[in-house]
Amino acid sequence: MKESFTNASYFPPVETALIEPNGLLAIGGDLSQERLLDAYRHGIFPWFNPREPIQWWSPDPRMVLPPAEVHVTRSLAKRLRNAGFELRVDSAFIEVMRACGAPREGAWGTWISAPMIAAYGRLFEAGYAHSIETWRDGRLVGGLYGVAIGRMFYGESMFSREPDASKVALVRLARQLERWGFGLIDCQMETPHLARMGARTIPRAHFTARLAELVNLSHLPGPWTFDS
Repeated sequence: MKESFTNASYFPPVETALIEPNGLLAIGGDLSQERLLDAYRHGIFPWFNPREPIQWWSPDPRMVLPPAEVHVTRSLAKRLRNAGFELRVDSAFIEVMRACGAPREGAWGTWISAPMIAAYGRLFEAGYAHSIETWRDGRLVGGLYGVAIGRMFYGESMFSREPDASKVALVRLARQLERWGFGLIDCQMETPHLARMGARTIPRAHFTARLAELVNLSHLPGPWTFDS
């Protein structure tokens, strides 16, 4: 299946986003499937706290992880081989979102609200959103979720209930996306954790140029199944 998108958009050009706060582009609208897909294919994502209006962002620079460049340390490689994790894909999407939105030590609140879970649940049902899950003994211990359009994957959030459980999911995702010819994993904001995994920042203009190519490549609708 090939996705083809026009230049028409719900949003203003990303070049008009604010410098401070970095990347704030628009406020308002809704979380409909059409608006969310339009946002992602133009390099825009929603990020807002509960009881706030919806805010749409496109920061500059943008942190990305080319799937072939994921960095695996010796200790992480050992966990991939011997930790006894089971990897599942698209088997517990809503559960992963809720785990990502659960309270964390040292953090206040969450942006993964009930409306966000409902909206991304609709994207999952439509075959655009995906969860990569790390399980042990039938218990969900880590994972991540995101959105895929064409051969572009947009990472949204990850969580761990055991050491390295989310890293295992990210590495397995990156390796599979490389096999499928995906060009980038969007990491949105710069973090030291993702930098250690091989992610790097690029100018927004470079990101959107590459994005325009990748979103128009053949689309792989969910639910996904990874290679053995």
